[in-house]
Amino acid sequence: MATMTITITVDDTNQKCLLNDITDINQWAQDAMTGKINGCWKRMQRDWTVKLMDDASFTDAIPSTKADFVTLVTARSDYKTRAERDAASSP
Repeated sequence: MATMTITITVDDTNQKCLLNDITDINQWAQDAMTGKINGCWKRMQRDWTVKLMDDASFTDAIPSTKADFVTLVTARSDYKTRAERDAASSP
């Protein structure tokens, strides 16, 4: 996957609403995304560390770097994205 750029369009009225509470809309959005990424990473690391430790067929060391860990997990045949998990659980 390549680096992703996300654009958010905020009309004038909503800009005024946001600026009532925050000083920099772009920085707030960047910080919100950083917070979400950190939370997702912590959950992924916690959940998959347990899965890897419980998998008798997995005998390698669990990677210590985020990039290596994510690469390992997302390459596994039992890995599914959130959308894939939701689709599998839908009737």
